[in-house]
Amino acid sequence: MSDATTLAPTTSVLSDRINAMQESQTIAMAKMARELAAQGVDVISLSFGEPDFQTPQYIKEAAKKALDDGFTFYTPVPGYLDLRQAICDKLQRDNNLAYKPENIVVSTGAKQSLANTVMSLVNEGDEVIVFAPYWVSYEEMVKLAGGKAVTLMGSLENDFKVTAQELEAAITPRTKLIMYSSPCNPTGSVFTREELAAIAEVVARYPQVHVLADEIYEYINFVGEHVSMAQFEEIKDRVITVNGFSKGYAMTGWRVGYLAASKEIACACEKMQSQITSGTCSIAQRAALAALQGGRTSADEMVEAYRRRRDLVLELVKDIPGFRTPTPSGAFYIFPDVTGYFGKTTPEGKTINSAYDLALYMLHDGHVAAVDGGAFGAPNCLRFSTAAADEKLREAFIRIKHSLAKLA
Repeated sequence: MSDATTLAPTTSVLSDRINAMQESQTIAMAKMARELAAQGVDVISLSFGEPDFQTPQYIKEAAKKALDDGFTFYTPVPGYLDLRQAICDKLQRDNNLAYKPENIVVSTGAKQSLANTVMSLVNEGDEVIVFAPYWVSYEEMVKLAGGKAVTLMGSLENDFKVTAQELEAAITPRTKLIMYSSPCNPTGSVFTREELAAIAEVVARYPQVHVLADEIYEYINFVGEHVSMAQFEEIKDRVITVNGFSKGYAMTGWRVGYLAASKEIACACEKMQSQITSGTCSIAQRAALAALQGGRTSADEMVEAYRRRRDLVLELVKDIPGFRTPTPSGAFYIFPDVTGYFGKTTPEGKTINSAYDLALYMLHDGHVAAVDGGAFGAPNCLRFSTAAADEKLREAFIRIKHSLAKLA
């Protein structure tokens, strides 16, 4: 008998790693909405974090020119030098951060920049403090790296923002990394300079702790100043700043993001990327360069539309009892607490026990897709994207109001 026949059978052909990983709930809800729409149902999807604007024309033209100019070959793993220099110029201009191209790694979307960083820093058993509510993929990235995600929930009364005191109480000798976003997906909360300065003071006292700052919504800010954690000089070398082009330039499908970090960490992320994807798409990089060279005018025009839509939705939500909805300071979401509907019963006799139950009910009864807050570490909430046309938003929340009124 061979050795192979004596081995105990496995329960799955798939790895433990992939079996432990959760599917992205934003993608899962969008998939359910598409399946319903394919059956002829008029579904309004407010589940996906995607601008509904077209990429500005000057960026498209740059991509066409790149094709004509022969940019059809492999690119350097960390990105074209001129693009990395343009990112440095942007960081200096907008964020008062001084970096060289050697500190920049361009990736296939900000998501890859986040994953590269986590995989480069986190060892088996390391603790990663994740400010919650958090973007859906943070916790799964930590699990993939073998780390332990320690979620730290900000209170609704503080616009879901974690305080410096709460952070310090959560740090242990095993803490390696802190992850957060500002403006935040899903809450739209924006950390002030004073709040981040207090957090930086805490981090400065723990030399083993690094900070992964997700700033992908930087330009979609309704309160003015955007503050980068790396502006605090005492911890700058331990801060990894991640940003990209998807939100501010309506370039979701182009898949271009980047990180700025110390040379040691940037080199580690480049090494990781070299074994996973190599360099980002050549045409998309030339488009990204044009985006930066074109300034912020198109982004600022989109932000005004997002501000108007936020205000519209907040007015509509006032007519829906049971939604506790803080006013978002950035991004393009609202994130109401919906616990007022837990325990209620649908017309079919099914009890609403969670935000997920409520999201499914609204999808099938009102034909509006939202995302269960449990995917973001906040199971009492729902996330609605406001990145939709005004008439779609009005119709969606009229449907939601009518569906919720049926619950007993």
